[in-house]
Amino acid sequence: MKDNREIAVPSKTKEILVRHGFTLKKSLGQNFLTDPNILHKIVAAAEITKNNNVIEVGPGIGALTEHLAQKANQVLAFEIDQRLIPVLADTLQAFENVTIVNQDVLQTDLVKTTEKVFTKDLPVKVVANLPYYITTPIMMHFLESDLAVHQMIVMLQKEVAERINAKPGTKDYGSLTIAVQYYMATEISFIVPKTVFVPQPKVDSALLKLTRRKQPKVQVTNEKAFFKLTKAAFQLRRKTLWNNLQHAYGKETVTKTRLKKSLAEAEIDPSRRGETLSLEEFARLSNRMEENRIEKE
Repeated sequence: MKDNREIAVPSKTKEILVRHGFTLKKSLGQNFLTDPNILHKIVAAAEITKNNNVIEVGPGIGALTEHLAQKANQVLAFEIDQRLIPVLADTLQAFENVTIVNQDVLQTDLVKTTEKVFTKDLPVKVVANLPYYITTPIMMHFLESDLAVHQMIVMLQKEVAERINAKPGTKDYGSLTIAVQYYMATEISFIVPKTVFVPQPKVDSALLKLTRRKQPKVQVTNEKAFFKLTKAAFQLRRKTLWNNLQHAYGKETVTKTRLKKSLAEAEIDPSRRGETLSLEEFARLSNRMEENRIEKE
């Protein structure tokens, strides 16, 4: 008799784990979602069609993957845990449009891998329940790669989602906010309670939807210098922008002169704190610092 239950149904999840003798590894941040309704909401928020190719990171036993496969043209899933490969071969055997790669996504050349797997050149969406311990590196790996990712719809810790979606002047606003919002428009779709995961994590999650901008939110003359500046501005959170800039760039007389000149030209009060500056203000300051050659990158 065919089992039509979704993988995420708690009884089926348990059966799969028992059948394969699988035990979860805390070190890999393995928390399996056991609420089909949440999966339906994720896929609905992602608005996946047959005109999309989808990348998933950390498919686990395939609970989200089966829903993605039903909607997408093709699904490429990166799973770092070798023990899950035979499990996924079992749970996803009905889907010919799913490719599982046993590889650390952070060590992957995304362009080359997708060129090998995806047979049609379609818009790419990343849809994933990301491991908490490595959320930010994975997101930045996609954002900074040459792969044209149209959207990222990712489940992550609620507090991290709030940091990424933050506005200037709030406690959550920081260099991570700027790094993501530079490339993507951000939106929190909904909150996911910790009770729908096995094992249950200590905090709630959120589904964060990121949509690629046609061009970066601000225009900068040197991206590397811009991101160095934004990180420097938040290095010592309670310090003024002036103190943080001196800490990052140096206190030599010539350096301080150039810093003062750049701040004045950018019309930014050096006594402000980094979290009060908008992306536009950071871009203006970065461009003035480049023009004044605050340092050789």
